[in-house]
Amino acid sequence: MVDLRSDTVTRPTSGMREAMATAVVGDDVFGDDPTVNDLEQHVAALFGHEAALFAPSGTMANQIALQLVAPPGGELLAGADAHVVTYELGAAAVFGGISTRTWAATGAALNVDRIAAMIRPAGFPSVSTAAIAVEQTHNLGGGGVTPLATLRDLRAVADAHQVALHCDGARLWHAHVADGVPLASYGALFDTLSVCLSKGLGAPVGSLVVGSREKIARARVIRKRMGGGMRQAGILAAAGRYALDHHVERLAEDHARARRLAEGLAPLGVVDPGRVRTNLVPLDLTKAPLDAPALAAAAASRGVLIAAMLPKLARLVVHLDVDDEGIDEAIAVLSVLLA
Repeated sequence: MVDLRSDTVTRPTSGMREAMATAVVGDDVFGDDPTVNDLEQHVAALFGHEAALFAPSGTMANQIALQLVAPPGGELLAGADAHVVTYELGAAAVFGGISTRTWAATGAALNVDRIAAMIRPAGFPSVSTAAIAVEQTHNLGGGGVTPLATLRDLRAVADAHQVALHCDGARLWHAHVADGVPLASYGALFDTLSVCLSKGLGAPVGSLVVGSREKIARARVIRKRMGGGMRQAGILAAAGRYALDHHVERLAEDHARARRLAEGLAPLGVVDPGRVRTNLVPLDLTKAPLDAPALAAAAASRGVLIAAMLPKLARLVVHLDVDDEGIDEAIAVLSVLLA
């Protein structure tokens, strides 16, 4: 099978398994797992922040971060197609008591003036805006990358209105590799960030919340409250540290294969290769003979797994377990089905 459903389907490499097997561990709830501590300190330093917190999943990391920047009853602004709005099952409201209001779905293309106009100041009777969340890279935006200059403009707006800025950086590593923007440059723009180790980097589990020392101290309480306190978590943290040491720069290979995949499918009119910047290849099936669920089912029967994101939107994700032969096979199968 050629599995292009997500970059979360990867399996640990032999080197990663060795790092996990030999990891020195302790009880992380007590704060004495040296491998977890090392990972947290390393990631915080990468982004130029004071501290970081290891969490079991990207959703938990996002939700911890949102509770750090928005109080119960406060308002979060985000895109209508943002992961924190569409794929986290209302967790901001359920766990944080946070109200969300969205701008029209634009993917990675942010209209800073429009967002600024949405911000509500404190004061009765309106719900005051506490934070803004952006996604880098953007999942439903086809792996699009928001330019650093746009994010800097958004930071200036947030400062002017005294609201916080959170980055859902599940695939921020891909933006870093695609545009060459230092991780610390991204870190300087956000009050909190969540970054994932199991998307693209190939670790089996784990994300981190990044922020100030005071915020991460509060984050530990929230993580425990949400059931995310793990004991000998160094076994998992070792996989994440290995991924950071060995799998970041190689993301350029995934980006190149994704572009080749898009170029191979471009004659079918379902993708613009010029818009494929990272490892995600979105297929617009508006004029195709099959909708996304039907295409996914037909492709699976021929050994190629893809994700049906919306009725007319399918997604292909290139990762470290997909080689050139897999790309060729995917192009051949999907070309037949979409002809």
